[in-house]
Parts: sequence; structure tokens; C-alpha cells
Amino acid sequence: MTFVPDRALLRKYADIFVHFALNDGKSIEPWSVVYVMLPECAKPFYLPLQASILEAWAFPIFNYIADGVARHFLDSLPNNLVEFYPKEYMLARTEAIDYSIAIIAEADKHEMDWVDTKKMFQRQRAWKFYRDALSKKEDEGKFTWTLWLYGTQAMADEVGMSLEEYWNQIIQACYLDTPDTVAEWKNIDTALISIKEHLNSLDIQSIHMVWDDCDLTIQLGSDRKWLWGSGRNIPSFELFISPDWRGTQGWIRFNQPLYRYGTLIEWIELAFENWLVTKASAKTNESVLLDMIAQDNANKVGEYSLTDSRLSRITKFMGETLYDENVWWPYWNSHIALWKAYKDSYPWDLSTVTEAQWDAMGYNDSVIHTDMISTTNRTVTATTISGEEVVIYKDGHFTFWNP
Repeated sequence: MTFVPDRALLRKYADIFVHFALNDGKSIEPWSVVYVMLPECAKPFYLPLQASILEAWAFPIFNYIADGVARHFLDSLPNNLVEFYPKEYMLARTEAIDYSIAIIAEADKHEMDWVDTKKMFQRQRAWKFYRDALSKKEDEGKFTWTLWLYGTQAMADEVGMSLEEYWNQIIQACYLDTPDTVAEWKNIDTALISIKEHLNSLDIQSIHMVWDDCDLTIQLGSDRKWLWGSGRNIPSFELFISPDWRGTQGWIRFNQPLYRYGTLIEWIELAFENWLVTKASAKTNESVLLDMIAQDNANKVGEYSLTDSRLSRITKFMGETLYDENVWWPYWNSHIALWKAYKDSYPWDLSTVTEAQWDAMGYNDSVIHTDMISTTNRTVTATTISGEEVVIYKDGHFTFWNP
């Protein structure tokens, strides 16, 4: 018999998003509009989520996405429509919504195998106007979003788990096994803010990360602050920053597989010279990795992240970046992302910054943002603006934090 999560558990899950993840850790505002992207294979979550939104006196708009149509659409799409989007409709939707919930759920992990990635990236470039409009609204404090996972049999099969085992990881990771899940997330939020504030107080100019599989220096630069999930991803236990891409040197290997565009890429290795990726390799599907890096500004670092093992309860590879970028087993977690930087790493008023100023500060911009993850041990030494060297992370822990 197929495992289906209990309705009460799903309602508890929904309440995290409505009463914590959206609106920066606060409950969503009454009379607001919540746009929900929900795949067909996540249908059991439809009614619990709808009930939670409506009981908060907000209005849900569901984009119910049929399973098994993405590949057919891309394959059937005429070349003269590859870059077409109904721009007026999409920008009007941007104006209408206050919050967005995106559910990761897959009925077929291999639906997009052997897809024309160049065609896919062409559509992503054409989609950028919509993402930029949402980012601008978020920068103005008028929009928040959250991303979460609904486990399916296909997703569990891919990583060698039963569906119940897969959901047990979700339950543990999201603290759904605790009496007051929303309170737990607010406690985690408080801990992450404490770590973030200490990191920001150090005035770090650059970090140097070393182990057997890396020797990498990343320049953080000025006009930066460390960030935490703040509800955007559930679960999220990471501390991250958008570095100045013009100061990346060295090399790094990632021991965790990357699922991207329906493709599994394994054992990625990158080398940087003069701030740019000059060598990229992978043991499987290297061509997809190279296609990604060939996109505009995709050969530059956009994010650097560390996770403390004392916060995360994720202990298994889940085949989804949302979870795998927070896994701490067996050795803890660090990751970087090439491509697009998060502009909310800027510590001042984002709405006053021009595109030319973003470029001048070294905030990378691209249509792509992809995290690449390693769970090997790392020692991270920070060099402050005053020249002091401080070990901030070792053996999977922030050295200065004692919970």
C-alpha cells in the first residue's frame, strides 16, 4: 500500500509556511494574496494548505501543475516561441500577489533526461524579466516567498529509500515531530540570527577554506552582510553571503551529487583563476555542467554557505538541493553557488542601488543559481578588514557559537 502522510501532519506542515516562513517569520497578513505552485503528485497537500491560508484570512491562488507535461512542452515548443512569455500577464500577476509558495515534488525524476539544455537555458534567459520584477518587489519589502518539499515515490526510489523513510527525513528536518513546530522554527531562527550577527561583527574581508578536496579563497568584500534562511527555504539551517566575485582563487571538489534540469551530475570539480572558473569537470553529465557555466556570468561565484551540524537534523542524501545543502551527515556541510548572487546580502536600502552600482560592488547577476555541495570536513579561516586571521568554522561547527 502506498504511503500517504497523515492529513493532520500535512496541516501542521502547512502552518509552518503560513505562520512562519512567509512574511519574514511572522504570520501572513489578512487580505493578502498567496500564489501557490503545486504539482499534481503533491495533491494530498492541496486541501491542508488551502485551509491554513484561508483560516489566516488570506486568499490562495493555486497553479496546479499536471505531472508529465514539462518534457512534452519543451520538446513540442516551436523554435520561434522559445523566448515567448505573456509579459503583460506575468507582470500583472507580480503586482497582484503578496506571497509565493513553491512546492518541489516530482512524479518522474528522469522526465527531463536528455532534454535540449540549450533550449532550456534560452527560456530561462527570456524568463529573467519576471524574476527581476519579483526580486524588485521583494527588495521593496512588498513580497516574500518560500520553497519546500513534498516527498513522492519517485523521489524516494531515486535515493534508495522507501517513501515512509523519505518522509521521516522531512518530518525530522522540519521538526514536525515536536508539539509546537512553529515555535521550534522561531527558536532556530533566533539561533541563526545570533550566529549571523557575530559573523557580521567580524568585518570579514575574505575566507580561506581548506581540506583534502579544496584550497579556496573567496573575497567577501565591502557592503555585505551574512544572511540566514528567514523562512525562504524550509528547512534551512545555513548561514550564507553573496561574495564579491572578483576575489575567488583556488580549487574545490564537491562530493555530493547535483540534480539539475532532470540530470544527475556527480563529482564536480572547479578551478578558479583571476576570479573566474577556468576548469570545470564532472564524472557524470559533464556536458550539462559545461552548458550551465557557459551562460552569461555563470563562471563566477554568487554565494558562499556554511551549516552547523548542531542545528540540522538531515542525515541522508535526499536528491534535492533544498535538503542536501543542509545535510550534516556524515561530515557536515559547506557549499558555494555559481551564478546569481542574492542582493539582500547588501546591508543598506536595496531600492536605492542601480544596476551599475551592483556591478561595481561585485554582486554577480545571471539567470542561473545552483548550489554545489560537499559534506567533507572543512577548516575555514577568516581574514578581517584589519588583517586579523580567525578560524570561524571547524569540524562542522562555528567555533564561536556555544548553544
